[in-house]
Amino acid sequence: KCAVDRSQSAAMFTSILVSALSFQAPMARPARSGITMMAEKSASVPFLPKPAALDGSMVGDKGFDPLNFSSNFDLKWMREAELKHGRLAMLAVAGFVAVDLGVLAPGAPSGYSSVAAHDMAVEKGAMYVLLFAASVIEVCAGVPAVEQMMKGSDRKPGDFSFDPLNFSKDAKSAETMALKEIQNGRLAMLAFSGMVTQSVLYDKGFPYF
Repeated sequence: KCAVDRSQSAAMFTSILVSALSFQAPMARPARSGITMMAEKSASVPFLPKPAALDGSMVGDKGFDPLNFSSNFDLKWMREAELKHGRLAMLAVAGFVAVDLGVLAPGAPSGYSSVAAHDMAVEKGAMYVLLFAASVIEVCAGVPAVEQMMKGSDRKPGDFSFDPLNFSKDAKSAETMALKEIQNGRLAMLAFSGMVTQSVLYDKGFPYF
């Protein structure tokens, strides 16, 4: 009988406890506005999380990093590489179109498309001379500048103090020109890859279709 009474008491206590808990107010959660929710997503790829390192402090930051490179590599190093490739692509687009339009360097053979000129330069060895020259410039100027930046200098990524026409005469002008450079560099990288692909596939010069 005592065992039965204890069982009944335990069951009653459990029932009272469950009833009390069932009327307990839910834990308050911090209010999250729509702005906060949107801030957690990438501005350029809204269905992906916003990369933590891309906080908008760099000019041209659109939160685009679908492969999350910014979490695995130093952001200054990544911007240095982006600017370098963008500048090369802008020069490459201008040179590629110029050759196909017949604008040639003095002494250069005529009658060849940009693709054919590239293949000829590789075959004749001229491309290796260009590669060597670019490597010397990179080792003597590019690498030391990047090393100083990575060690904590105040140098900004891509800054080689090259502004012969003084476009960046003040802070506002410098920021405007920096934005234009990064945007045009990104466009040129996409454009050059498309131009070369079209030129090789269809064997046509400018405008490559």
